[in-house]
Order: sequence, then C-alpha cells, then structure tokens
Amino acid sequence: MFLIIDDDETFSYILARSLQKQGHRTAIANDGDSALAMLRDAAPDAAITHAILDLKLAETNGLQLLPKLLAASPDLQVVVLTGYASVATTVDAIKQGAVNYLSKPASVEEVLAAFEYDERHDGRLAGTHELIEDNPLSVQRVEWEYIQRQLVANDHNIAATARALGMHRRTLQRKLQKRPSQS
Repeated sequence: MFLIIDDDETFSYILARSLQKQGHRTAIANDGDSALAMLRDAAPDAAITHAILDLKLAETNGLQLLPKLLAASPDLQVVVLTGYASVATTVDAIKQGAVNYLSKPASVEEVLAAFEYDERHDGRLAGTHELIEDNPLSVQRVEWEYIQRQLVANDHNIAATARALGMHRRTLQRKLQKRPSQS
C-alpha cells in the first residue's frame, strides 16, 4: 500500500487516483501526525510498504519527518517528492533513508520507477546509471543550491540561515517561496 504524505489535498487525491488506476492501494495523510498514526495502526493485511513524502508540509519539514517514519516502519520505502528540489536536500534525504528524490511535477510512472531498483546496474536506483548532461547551472539555480545548503547546515532554521547568508530573514523567506529555476 502507498501512503501519500502531502498537505496539498488536491495533489494528494490526484496522485492517489492515478496510483489506484495502476492497481495500487493508497492512503493519504495531510500531516506528519496522521502519517505516523496510519503507520502504527495499519492492519497486517493493509501494511503500508511505500510512502511518497512532500518536502514542505504545513506543520513540519519532510526531512524532519523522514526519520520518524522509518523508525515507525523500518521496511518502509520512502520517495521524497517536492517542488523545491535542491542538491542539499536530495543528499540529506538519501542519507536519512529515502530511496529516491523527485521534483514535481512527476508522472505516476516516474513515481513508481523511483521505487524500483535496477538490478542490471549493481543494485543502484533506476535511472542513476544515466549520464548527467553537461549543462552549466544558471546564477539563480546556483544561488538556490547555496541557500539550500546553508538551510540544511542550520537545521532548517530560517533566522540562523539568514544570519549566515548576511541577509534579512524576510528576504530569505521570499527567496525560499519561489520555485527554483530548472537550469
């Protein structure tokens, strides 16, 4: 069974319906507490084996919730799905136990593929054997990546990150609300 953990109810419903059309059972949690309760209370015949976790939840950060999910269900496979992807958060999510990390928008096929291991390539995740294109990052993307690294280094504390970057807290908050450029 797939557990979708996202505070965007519309997105959660659409993803759940798409997974159901592919023959998968789904459950939706719109916050961390509900997700943890569902994992604890799941009946053996309705065990949750896969979770799709949004990075930005209303009351918490997906990276802060990830270790709690894995502690509640050690065999749970988690894919982080976010509209605010960065190298720093990707590395952090994988280090904490996520099996993959995807940027929104992602198709249901991409989400399902993120859970699959490619046995032909030494057990690495599907798609990791592909070569990365040689496209330099834009200045905006480099700035976004640097801000994300500082945010992780400061344990997602906005005020401490703003001080480390030498900018006003509100300026940092405005930058974080924008979606990163793709190149």
